[in-house]
Amino acid sequence: MISMFQTLYDIGGPILVILLLTSIFTLGLTGFKYWQFRSDRIGQLKPLKSAVRALDGGREGDARAKLAASKHWLASIILSALPLRGRDGLIARLEAEADQALQPYESGFRILDTIAQLAPLLGLLGTVLGMIDAFQALQSAGSQVDPSALAGGIWVALLTTAAGLSVAMPTSIALSWFEAQTDRERAFAERAFTILVTPEMREAATTEIGAVGYGT
Repeated sequence: MISMFQTLYDIGGPILVILLLTSIFTLGLTGFKYWQFRSDRIGQLKPLKSAVRALDGGREGDARAKLAASKHWLASIILSALPLRGRDGLIARLEAEADQALQPYESGFRILDTIAQLAPLLGLLGTVLGMIDAFQALQSAGSQVDPSALAGGIWVALLTTAAGLSVAMPTSIALSWFEAQTDRERAFAERAFTILVTPEMREAATTEIGAVGYGT
């Protein structure tokens, strides 16, 4: 392991070693976030959709059973809110609870975003430093310039840019996927909270219409 880092240092300098360490850290963080999302069923909304449809259709007993069987973070919030329907500010309270529940899943996003932005800049910095060394060697050689040596110095310098992009692009793709999953979760939660409130309103409206019908 040490010899590998020494080889990379000899080829691309400290920037290449930093990018390698960054890629290892990013791979570990991405793997952890993926495991966290899968184990907690983030993005797997099909069972919850069935429960929300039952709730929307007025089948509260069926909805309760499906929510109780679900291990999704949103199920417990909806289940605990069922007795509170009709209270003022319920949706705002539920949205605040949902934001708090999503925070552990969104942790690490800023780190991944920082890596995705800084990795290309680190690679570019390594390229600039390598080009400076290459042109310094060119100046020192004077009239006895070896074109192959100059070309070798340039490709080594460009290697850090390629390494930086290789770290940044997969990180950006992974971050976009994670953010898309949490955005779906939040959008579905908002819809579910609205449906949680509206059935009671719809039942009241139906009762009122029925009373008017009987009167006529």
